[in-house]
Amino acid sequence: MSEIIIYQSKDNQPQVYVQFENETFWLSRQQLSILFDRDIKTIGKHINNVFLEGELIESSVVAKFATTASDGKTYKMEHYNLDVIISVGYRVKSKRGTQFRQWATQRLKEHLLQGYTINQKRLAELGQMVQLVQNATQFDTIQLQEAKGLLEILSKYTKSFVLLNQYDRNAISNQNLSENITYEIQYEEAKYAISELKRQLIIKNEATELFGKEKDEGFKSSLMSIVQTFDKQYLYPSIEEQAANLLYFVIKNHSFSDGNKRIGAFLFVWFLEKNKHHFKKSGELKINDNGLTALALLVAQSNPSEKDLMIKLIINLINDSN
Repeated sequence: MSEIIIYQSKDNQPQVYVQFENETFWLSRQQLSILFDRDIKTIGKHINNVFLEGELIESSVVAKFATTASDGKTYKMEHYNLDVIISVGYRVKSKRGTQFRQWATQRLKEHLLQGYTINQKRLAELGQMVQLVQNATQFDTIQLQEAKGLLEILSKYTKSFVLLNQYDRNAISNQNLSENITYEIQYEEAKYAISELKRQLIIKNEATELFGKEKDEGFKSSLMSIVQTFDKQYLYPSIEEQAANLLYFVIKNHSFSDGNKRIGAFLFVWFLEKNKHHFKKSGELKINDNGLTALALLVAQSNPSEKDLMIKLIINLINDSN
C-alpha cells in the first residue's frame, strides 16, 4: 500500500472533503478556494496559467464528477487532481498558501534526504518481529522453524524489497558501476554464437530454421550502439550499462524472425561472462536461470516509454555494489 501524507493547516481552516479517484486526489475550484483562502476567480486565474504556461496538460489532470449543489441538485463539476493542487499551492499568495508551501517543501526535503518518509509503525512491528525470533527459545519446534524462515527472508531479500519500492516510485538510481570493460561483442562473432545456439536448440526440438534469422540490419546496429563512443569515451561507460542496453535492444528491436528473447538473454549472459561480471562476490550467479527468464519477459512486455526504468532495473540487478 502506498504511503498517504496528510496536509493540515495551522489555523482553524474549514474541512475540505477530498475525492479520491484513479489513484489521485481531486478538488473543485470551490474547494481550492477554501483550502488556500482565496476567491474562486483568483483560483481560476492560477489554474488557467498552469495550463497556458505548459506546466500541466489540461486533459490529463481535469475530470468532471457529479456534485450536489446548495440547491439540492446534482451537477457535473470540474475537479483538479493533485498535480494541479500542488501547482496552485505554489502560486497563490495567502497565509494558507505560504503554510502549504512550507509544509510541501519540508515533505520534499525529507524524501530527498531519506529516500522516503519512514513509517515508524511498520519499523516498530518489524522490530517486534525480529525480537520474537531472537527469543525463539520460547517457541515450539514448528513455530521456531517458521520464525527462522521468516527472519531469513527478511535478511536475505532486503535488496529485493528496496528495489521493488524504488521501482514503484520510479526512483531507481545507478551507483558504483564497473567501468572495467575488457570485451566487446563483435557482429561476426555474435552471428557464429547464435548459429551454435540455434543448432543446440534444434537438436532439442526447441527451435526452427527461423530462429536467429535476421530480418534487417537491426541486430548489427544494436551491437554498434552498445559500444558507440564520443571523444574516445564510451557513451555507456560501464559493464552494467552495456549489458543492460544489449539485453534491451536485442529483445525490443525484434531484429530476428524468431528467438529475440532467447538471443537477447544468451548474449546478455555471454557479455557478462566475458567481462568477468557474471558472479556475485559470494560466488553465486548474479542472474539465475529463472531470474533471466523473468527479466527477458519483463523487457519484452514493457512499454517503450519505460525504457530508462527497465535499464536501471537491470543495472541494479547485476551491480557488484548491491
